[in-house]
Amino acid sequence: VQLVESGGGLVQAGGSLRLSCAASRRTVTNNAMGWFRQAPGKEREFVASISWNGGRTEYADSVKGRFTISRDNAKNTVSLQLSSLAPEDTALYYCAAAYRSYASADPTQYRYWGQGTLVTVSS
Repeated sequence: VQLVESGGGLVQAGGSLRLSCAASRRTVTNNAMGWFRQAPGKEREFVASISWNGGRTEYADSVKGRFTISRDNAKNTVSLQLSSLAPEDTALYYCAAAYRSYASADPTQYRYWGQGTLVTVSS
């Protein structure tokens, strides 16, 4: 599976962005999907996950109420809507496909990773 993220960019604090992740070479319909991020000088951290059918989602406390994960299995894509962005949301955002149909914050549950898309939030 190849995962390609898009939608990153520079945005002012309080603004919004929509990140997308497209899967190719194989369907990820039966895989949970997740978003992680890594800020400069920090370790990669969990942002959100969604089960294979979209019925279960999980969020890091730091993004609850501001970010929304969704998926379109017909298009083999997963998205992350970012709202009320703050400078501390600046990071490289990665899309990941899990080994199984359900997954959460543990990065070892994810098999495939994209290259990331950069989100920069200015104050």
